[in-house]
Amino acid sequence: PAYQNLRQKVDNFVSTHLDKQEWNPAMNKNQLRNGLRQSVIQSGMLEAGVDRIISQVVDPKLNHIFRPQIERAIHEFLAAQKKEDSVPAPPPEPENKDPPAPSQDAS
Repeated sequence: PAYQNLRQKVDNFVSTHLDKQEWNPAMNKNQLRNGLRQSVIQSGMLEAGVDRIISQVVDPKLNHIFRPQIERAIHEFLAAQKKEDSVPAPPPEPENKDPPAPSQDAS
């Protein structure tokens, strides 16, 4: 319902805005489009409408859908981190400054 309400408000706003414009073929369509876009943004209706959509659609799902998935991902991440911390690191390779002596084959 919030989306349909927002869409209707924007459609009405655009229609009213365009009704106030006097059209002639020499008009720059891009300037007209940008002016309309700025008017819609400045009206604040998009921001308020999106907030209503979020409160109607996202908020009800937040605690029973999103939160358990987020908690599960965090637990899996922390468990993986704990495993990495508990596995001892392999001992460092000894550094040989002298190259190995060439083998001498008695062939």
